[in-house]
Amino acid sequence: MSSEPEAVDHYFSAMRSALSALKIFLSQSDSPLSGHALIAQVVLSCVERLMVSFDCFQDRIEFVERFRIARAESGFPAFQSVLALDNDRKSAAERLAAIPDPNALRHEMADFILRHRAFPHELRKQMAERIYLERIGDGEVFAPFFLPETIRVSVNPKTMRPYYVVYWSAFDGTANLPIVYMATIEDSSPALVRQVVDEDGRLKRDLNIPLPVGGLLNPDLANAFDAFAQRNSAYTLSLATIAGNLDRDFDTLHPKQLRRFVLGPFYAAGITEHNETVSALLNTVRNRENAWVLTWTIQEIFSKAEQPGRKGLWSSQPAREQFHIETSDLEAARQGVSHYEKHALVPHDAYQALYATGEANDALDGFKVHVFSRNQVISGV
Repeated sequence: MSSEPEAVDHYFSAMRSALSALKIFLSQSDSPLSGHALIAQVVLSCVERLMVSFDCFQDRIEFVERFRIARAESGFPAFQSVLALDNDRKSAAERLAAIPDPNALRHEMADFILRHRAFPHELRKQMAERIYLERIGDGEVFAPFFLPETIRVSVNPKTMRPYYVVYWSAFDGTANLPIVYMATIEDSSPALVRQVVDEDGRLKRDLNIPLPVGGLLNPDLANAFDAFAQRNSAYTLSLATIAGNLDRDFDTLHPKQLRRFVLGPFYAAGITEHNETVSALLNTVRNRENAWVLTWTIQEIFSKAEQPGRKGLWSSQPAREQFHIETSDLEAARQGVSHYEKHALVPHDAYQALYATGEANDALDGFKVHVFSRNQVISGV
């Protein structure tokens, strides 16, 4: 996408409106995550990081004149733009040290105008870069890969094993989509079991675990789990593949549930090109700020049983999970999941335009539709 002011402003205005509406929706009592406060909290934190990222993208355009989005795919920024943001974040402090402070820049700009009777474009770019670097240095952006964090620890009283809820996120470089993963994993590592589980099958009372914990709670496996998550975060991998890889790669980790929240595609009138029907309908919306549709998918796979491990004189086999794939649903079977849901968030103006044409059902077939109006979201329309 070129940096024509009108196109840029429209894209960022529409995306900001969509992410703000998603935050409102996920916070409502009737959202699909309302019964799962921990999941909602994680997804909301990732949406907030995305919002910071888009503020930074818009700041960056003031001194870097091109900004790429995946117009024909996801409607989100191209992976190269996300990488550039991450690289800038890492070098922000060093670059800020090389740019004059704001007061000095303002003085130079005023002096330039008085001496040359012209606008100081280069100095303005320096000021814009400084503002951008300060923002990106202070805020958490949505990185290409966000390392796993343990956000809950408990004990399964049946197995006497500790279990963790761990999440990580990634921006998929092929699909150009933000993705959040969340796994519930039991740990049968003997040393850790002795360290955290008491005789009654509960967490030891004197245990102080300051959540969230960076990485997997088990320090012996934390680095290997980080590497696993980074290798297994691609959108092209099914949840059955990722869960199966986790089960095989770690003999003492037992994945009981794996969820994936895939945000996008995002559709905006006059900007995105990946669905001609939706684009044509959105072009009829009068208020361009409301001419968008944001979709997302929630996928889940869970273990239906654990095949017990066996120890023999000549060979042994660790415990392995048996994952449930809903074969009665062809789409669930194709995705390699136990369950999935597709959602679409639509501003009231855009939904009226879709409804007026009689094509709303066709354009949003298979989606649970949620209509955003006046700072609230109505579901089940």
